[in-house]
Amino acid sequence: MAENDLTKRLFKFAVDVIKYLRTLPNTTEYQVIKYQLTKSSTSSGANYEEAQAGSSRADFNNKTRISLREMRESNYWLRIIKNINEKSDDLLNNLITESTELKNILGTIVNKTRTKK
Repeated sequence: MAENDLTKRLFKFAVDVIKYLRTLPNTTEYQVIKYQLTKSSTSSGANYEEAQAGSSRADFNNKTRISLREMRESNYWLRIIKNINEKSDDLLNNLITESTELKNILGTIVNKTRTKK
């Protein structure tokens, strides 16, 4: 997968998450989850964008590691929603699948660039 494709996927993921969150109830617990998930899903893509302009290999590795951590957090919040939601939701399942795939891709990049010291 070309890095440009990953950048596009991370951007689309963030937008899709935000659109999905608009459909959730406005209860206190969902407000907390919406805030946290909006931050983590957008931060993952933003940090990967910054990594593309890294001033060094170490800078690239650091920003990509942050992107991975944020995607792991996004996956966590999505799974929380799935477990407190009372209805089956294909869009939510798709977001969980995509966050898992993005997490795996970012993890592979982190591992490969870490070993190229």
